[in-house]
Amino acid sequence: MKPTIAIAGATGFIGRWFIASYAHKYNIVALSRNDMEPPAGEGVVWKKVDLYSVRSTTEAIRGADYALYLVHSMQPSTRLNQSHFEDTDLLLADNFSRAAETVGLKQIIFMGGILPKDESQLSTHLRSRYEVELTLGSRSAALTALRAGIIVGPGGSSFEIIEKLVTRLPVMLCPEWTKSETQPVALADVLEVIDYCFGNAKAYDEAIEIGTTEQNTYMGMLRTTAKMLGKRRFIRSVPVFSLGLSKLWVAVFSDSSTTFVSPLIESLRHKMTVEEHPLINALGLKYKTFEEAVEFTLKNADKVPQLPKSVPGIRAKNTVRSVQRLSNPGGKSAEWVAKAYLTWLPDAFRYLIKVNEDADLVSFQLFGMVLLKLRYATERSDEERQVFYIVGGLLAGKEGYGWLEFRSVLEGRYIVAAIHEFVPRLPWYLYVNSQALLHLWVMNRFGKFLSRQQRTEI
Repeated sequence: MKPTIAIAGATGFIGRWFIASYAHKYNIVALSRNDMEPPAGEGVVWKKVDLYSVRSTTEAIRGADYALYLVHSMQPSTRLNQSHFEDTDLLLADNFSRAAETVGLKQIIFMGGILPKDESQLSTHLRSRYEVELTLGSRSAALTALRAGIIVGPGGSSFEIIEKLVTRLPVMLCPEWTKSETQPVALADVLEVIDYCFGNAKAYDEAIEIGTTEQNTYMGMLRTTAKMLGKRRFIRSVPVFSLGLSKLWVAVFSDSSTTFVSPLIESLRHKMTVEEHPLINALGLKYKTFEEAVEFTLKNADKVPQLPKSVPGIRAKNTVRSVQRLSNPGGKSAEWVAKAYLTWLPDAFRYLIKVNEDADLVSFQLFGMVLLKLRYATERSDEERQVFYIVGGLLAGKEGYGWLEFRSVLEGRYIVAAIHEFVPRLPWYLYVNSQALLHLWVMNRFGKFLSRQQRTEI
């Protein structure tokens, strides 16, 4: 009987190639934020999932034996997203870890990044990848963390950036970080390693670095790619480029957003070389060279597996997501923090704002007017996660839509405070420049309060 694999991030680069390559071997449950119309005979079940919801995630992966986690929240999921990608990634990983434990998932395979050997201070991007790794492995499902640098294959965004820079720029004056040593890896090798690790007990709770045996540099990859494209390019390193300028010119000439490019460029300053793992020897994998990977990518650029037709659902037009990470030096539980917030809020507003609690209902009031009404979700809450559904109030544009939560993450080092799918009643422009900014100010103040107070009980 074929094992069942749930793929979170199935519409991305690795997800679609894994489905195309191994649908014959596994029962695949491909997860997507939208409904999909699967083509006949593909042998893949597509499921709509909201990964921001533990309940939705749990139902989507129920019945799976293993999971492949390929999620990276670089793109906003609502009209207004007041979040840093690393905080959102942390929340999503915690959701998936909770869901995996609930359904008894045996193993999660996660594609992360190689950790640098030369510096203790990780870039934001690499630190986030490592936090996701720790979070996914924090509960009962065994974690196999595959760490890779640039993955070279048709449809891969990292190599597409290299190719576009080489194609469009006859002269490239490269900053010093392009001399950083790295070991790229071919897509085919990544897929083979993933397949080998599924259900392999020797891979459980292991971190495995993968990459071609040859060490390269980013400038070297630019030169090799130019040669293989038949382009004569003047490529030299110069010490004058700032990190900010590097992000700008890469974004402009690769048609990428600075939001996407920025964390990637920050990571490239690290030396990221591979430490060989015994499982790779056991697999007997002979890594493809960078040239071989580039040749395959260029020849198969038009053969990227196509996704089924997406069927977007009906959603509220003006939705808001706001995710803030708060320092939790005292290791307090989410339950403690939620209670502290309801106590602190009236004091922060000099008692202009009143908080009334009646059974499982909480209302925030100003001069007797109910601004927001929340219902405590007893069935969805525990000591490490507190959930409140937004059920009404003058500031809510759609009753019963959206929720507020506090959760403890990374062994209690942080509290994530988040509002999901909130629909404001105020006109959008007015909301963005008033209530939205006020919310950030409040959470910032509350974060400072927690940093000062958590070493003592309230």
